[in-house]
Amino acid sequence: MYRLLLTLLGVIAMTLSAGAGLVTPAQMGTGALLLDTNEPGKFVEAPRVATDLDITVTGPIARTRVTQQFKNPTDGWIEGTYVFPLSEKAAVDSLSMVIGDRIVVGEIKERQEAKQIYEEAKAKGQKAALLDQERANVFTSQVANIGPRETVVIQIEYQEPVAQSGGLFSLRIPTVVAPRYVPDPTLTVSENGQFYTVKDSIPDRDRVTPPVLDPRGNAPVNPLTLTVRLNPGFALGEVASSFHDVIAEALPGGGKTITLARAEFADRDFELTWKPAQGAAPEIGLFSEKVDGADYALAYVMPPAASAPEKRVPRDVVFVIDNSGSMGGPSMSQAKASLLYALGRLDPADRFNVIRFDDTMDILFTDTVMANHDNVETAKKFVGRLEASGGTEMIAPLRAALRDARPDDESTLRQVVFITDGAIANEQEMFDVLSAMRGRSRVFMVGIGSAPNSYLMTRAAELGRGSYAMIGEGGQVEDRMRELFAKLENPAVTHLKATFDQASADVTPSLLPDIYQGEPALFLMKMPERKGAVTLSARIAGRDWQVSVPLADAKPGSGIAKLWARRMIDDAEVARTVGAITPEEADRRILALALEHHLVSSVSSLVAVDKTPSRQPGEKLSRADIPLNLPVGWDYDKVFGKEDNPDVLERDAKLDVTLIAMRKSPESRQANAMKTVDLPQTATPAELLMLLGALLSILALVFAFLARRARLA
Repeated sequence: MYRLLLTLLGVIAMTLSAGAGLVTPAQMGTGALLLDTNEPGKFVEAPRVATDLDITVTGPIARTRVTQQFKNPTDGWIEGTYVFPLSEKAAVDSLSMVIGDRIVVGEIKERQEAKQIYEEAKAKGQKAALLDQERANVFTSQVANIGPRETVVIQIEYQEPVAQSGGLFSLRIPTVVAPRYVPDPTLTVSENGQFYTVKDSIPDRDRVTPPVLDPRGNAPVNPLTLTVRLNPGFALGEVASSFHDVIAEALPGGGKTITLARAEFADRDFELTWKPAQGAAPEIGLFSEKVDGADYALAYVMPPAASAPEKRVPRDVVFVIDNSGSMGGPSMSQAKASLLYALGRLDPADRFNVIRFDDTMDILFTDTVMANHDNVETAKKFVGRLEASGGTEMIAPLRAALRDARPDDESTLRQVVFITDGAIANEQEMFDVLSAMRGRSRVFMVGIGSAPNSYLMTRAAELGRGSYAMIGEGGQVEDRMRELFAKLENPAVTHLKATFDQASADVTPSLLPDIYQGEPALFLMKMPERKGAVTLSARIAGRDWQVSVPLADAKPGSGIAKLWARRMIDDAEVARTVGAITPEEADRRILALALEHHLVSSVSSLVAVDKTPSRQPGEKLSRADIPLNLPVGWDYDKVFGKEDNPDVLERDAKLDVTLIAMRKSPESRQANAMKTVDLPQTATPAELLMLLGALLSILALVFAFLARRARLA
């Protein structure tokens, strides 16, 4: 009897103590972000997230459903903010919030209007979800009024085109946003020293710098599950996963289902590649759908392989290598191996130079030099000494690489090869410089590491009329660099042009870019009626090439209208970058397309609101940013320095642009004191429960003492 009562009291005491929701770092057995409270030495956990990806590939289009489970481990009400990546080509059109057996469907709104709707619902105690696009490949999900110990499920859906190069089809799914280097704002002081102005090139720095857990002291967070249903529309050959072990099972009709072989966490890109069975590769693909009375079509056409030119054209190549802190670990080794491979491919008739950068920069030679044995050996030794350290200041090395001493030289091909993980937040500054200075140069991007910034790679290659390669691990260096150099050393397909029998078709990209050997020409169309033919013409190795495709031959497709709208939005963004239209006109075009096709963009967001209030008036709501894993292979100290892992509140304090610009240290402790998480005084009587728990513990000790006396008697 005494033992039963003792056990019961002990359980009650432990339960009540835990119910206060306070923990110490030593009590944490899993990775979590701990938020300061007004109880010294005690913390509450930030919400946790788990992610499931369900992907269906049908022909050239992939449709993905992302399910995020937000769990509130505390006894208070929480608003969670989660920064996550999607493909830079994703057309995001759906947001749903699942609460129990109810589903709340999101609506597309102009961004500021969506924010206002969300804030009003949050203030009223209603559950609400808001999805914003911060970059083409970085999104923020906010969920308001997650109740004590409650789980809220958010589902997002999008589609994207499948990539194709050299007969290989691929889908790359990012799962974590890598830490970004955020350049400091600049401070200008008036002549009399009494006034100053601050110019910040990244006004949304607080939106793209989520907290990152140090893997040395934290278990990984965000468990990941993934399923791909692969129906490519042709007989499948080899199917491979580049960075994860997977299980593949055959589907009726020749497709396959691919799942992860074991439990994983969101800490690196997922890449799936597949090849057609021999002889099954399509040369031309044409798909269409009708939406609201208009016909939309997607076409890809594989140009014939170009015959090698009779005389090789000498190249003038500038290699740029990133040796900043984010490249620490395997990334630096991969970058150096890539550059050494590239140096080994130079011909003695070529000229070259090497630029390395972190937050400083070195240019090996004052101008490009002949690729003779001595110069190449000097460059190899220079590369061999590089170590990862410092910030990621890309603008100065890009300017240096694009500066052309012989702008009228038509006897050489000028190429810039930029090797980096792209871990920066000021991508637009890069695009602006590239557009203004590209001249005759072609820019080729090499993305390095487990989570490279694919938005920077693809957009820079597009603006630079070049191409890009992604190297996720050391074993890929030679194959991926060989593919890239096959493009550099062979003539491109140029002067691409699509014409229609009917004059009113809207084609995107509006100006078809150069493409390289093994790449298809891919474009999307909108037309009043699908009739006649589309004719594609180009120049390949100095010869004219042309092919016509009857539009009546198109196969049924789905999601093509949204892909067309998403690509038109990209066109407006590029037109703004190159100065073809004003920023106001770009925003107007983007908003009209986004609202018509229900798409998230830089000026539109999805918002979902549950009409039934959850949090009662007077109950406090705390805000918490959900932490991310450090991408696999990254060195925490190289990225953040050897300071203690700052909590989210210190991070917020360090985002004060004026303090940064004035080079003053933020008073983080004072900021913490102002921003500590409110403990749930109303929702949970924490102090009373802790007192009751203490009393019950004392009673348990008394009963234990009495029980011992009884046994001795």
